[in-house]
This record gives sequence, structure tokens and C-alpha cells, in this order.
Amino acid sequence: MTKKIRIGIIFGGQSTEHEVSIQSAKNVYAAIDKDKYDPVLIGISKKGNWLTISSKDFQQIASQNNLELPETVQSSHFNLQESFTSEKLDVVFPILHGSLGEDGTVQGLLKLMGIPFIGSDVLGSAVGMDKDVMKRLLRDANIPIVKFLVFQKEDQNNISFASIKKQLKLPFFVKPANAGSSIGVSKVVKETQFSTAIKDAFKHDRKILIEEGITVREIECSVIGNDEKQASVPGEIIPSHDFYDYDAKYIDENGARLEIPARLTPMQIKKVQELAIQACKVLCIDGMARVDFFLDKKSSQLYLNEVNTIPGFTNISMYPKLWEASGVSYTQLIDKLIQLAFDRANK
Repeated sequence: MTKKIRIGIIFGGQSTEHEVSIQSAKNVYAAIDKDKYDPVLIGISKKGNWLTISSKDFQQIASQNNLELPETVQSSHFNLQESFTSEKLDVVFPILHGSLGEDGTVQGLLKLMGIPFIGSDVLGSAVGMDKDVMKRLLRDANIPIVKFLVFQKEDQNNISFASIKKQLKLPFFVKPANAGSSIGVSKVVKETQFSTAIKDAFKHDRKILIEEGITVREIECSVIGNDEKQASVPGEIIPSHDFYDYDAKYIDENGARLEIPARLTPMQIKKVQELAIQACKVLCIDGMARVDFFLDKKSSQLYLNEVNTIPGFTNISMYPKLWEASGVSYTQLIDKLIQLAFDRANK
């Protein structure tokens, strides 16, 4: 019999997206071809403890309403050096969302260990996580983005509502530079909301962005590939909330409706796919990415919002759903991503 490929699935983590990561890992574990792969579940607690978790323990954790990894598991012993060797793990899927997982930190560790891993390399992961750096690179490449301003933690008490309003007009959005899942994001439509929005964003990062708010359709496109990249059919998120916030994404079952494929003209579809691939090349992102766009309802101008290097893999996540609509099943998608990891490692 052919030896199974041992794949480490790393999930949880210390970011505010800990729970989302567990949901993603649950779906990856369920979909992976167990005749071909031998999955090893590796959890990172909110305090940063690394744990090997049995499938039985994982199913119990993933079935709870409050998704959080314990700080210790009775049957677990995890030695970083021992476990991350070519003899132990053949490849790793770091299905970690947010800081200390999606930002190049874990990718750098895996690279030092010589272990192939799914997703972008260190540089692409770091750039993709920092919205400020990302948007400046996109702007320099003449990829259309909305107007934005950047502020550091030391500026917190000197950010003027009147100045922001003059430069961006109302409404505008305040968000942490390094966070995902719309955590810490606020929509400001009047001055009384401003101070709270600034404080909330700075709770999650030492750098924040303030972006102009326009009336848009939210379009997303999935990308796969290293040197040769492919884009999926685009999809549209139609939120029932004021905007596509954390609750709409993960808490409220009716928080948003997904329309796949999106109702776009052939020219708009082509433009979305071309810009999605171009953005990944500009940002040095390979393996996989979900590229999010704004389509202005008034002018039909397309703006690139952000690129996610480790998109959600939950049962309602756009990345796998868009590929499914493009003819690639969830299990086939994982296969392709694993092969891309090996391809990059062998170059």
C-alpha cells in the first residue's frame, strides 16, 4: 500500500479569530481524503500552548457552542522540534486566521523547520496581513482602492474628526491594520460614534486605517496557484446588517446571503479575475487567497478592498464555495493546495 501523507493541521491560535480557525479546521478535517492523508491535529491555545489533539477530543471541542481550545489536553504531548521534522510531518496546513498565524510568523517557523506548508510564504503572508502596507503596494501598482488614512497608537488622542470628515466625507470606516473577520471595524456616520470607533480599533492593533465609505456591492474572488494562478467565478455577499461585520459573518445565521456566481457582466467578471490575480502577484502571495472587492453602486467602479492569505474554510466560507461553483470540490481543493505546497518546497 502507498504510504499516507502525514499532514499537520494547525488551528486555534492567539488572535481574536481563534474560534473561526477551529471552525475552519473542523471542515478541513471532515473533507480531507483519509485514504490518502493521515491528518495530525495541532492546536494552539489562546495563551500560546501547542497541543496535539486526538480526533475524539477535537470532535468534542468543535461541537461546543463556545469554541475554545483548552490550555492542556490530558493525552497531549507536543514537542516542536520532534514533531516538525520531515520524518514526522510531510506537509502542514496552517489554518490560522489573524495575527501570530496568518502574518508570516508560523510560516517562518515552518520554513526554518524545512516543512512544506499550504499558503503564502513569509513575505506574502506578512504583506497580506498588514492592510496599510498592502494598500500602499496596490496603489503603487495602479490597482484601484478607496481613499484611506493611517494612524499610529501614539496619534490616538490627536485624531481630528473634523479633519477626517473633510478628507473622506461621511460615512467612513475605522479598522485595525492587522486583523481579520471585521473584528474591531466600525462604521462612523456621525461625530458621537467617532471616539468609540477609534478606541475599539486600537484595542486590536497599534496601527489603524480610516477609509472612505461608499455605497457598494461586496464581490469576492478565490485565487489558487504559485507561479501560474487561476481565479474562480466571483461571488457576492449581500449582508442583512449595516455592513458585513463579525456577527454577520459568524454569529447571525441570517447575517448575509451569498450569491454564487455574482450577477455581473462578462466584462466585470473578467476584470475581477484579472485584478485578483494581479493583486496576488503584486503582493507576492501564492498558494491561495481570497480577494475582496467593492463595486460602487453609483459609478460601477471596481475597487480592491483586501486580500486574505488564509481565507475561511468553514462550511459557509466563500473561498471553498467559489471553487465548488467553479467545478472544484472541497476535497479536490485541499488536494490541489497540498500539491502546491510540495511544488514550492521542491523548487
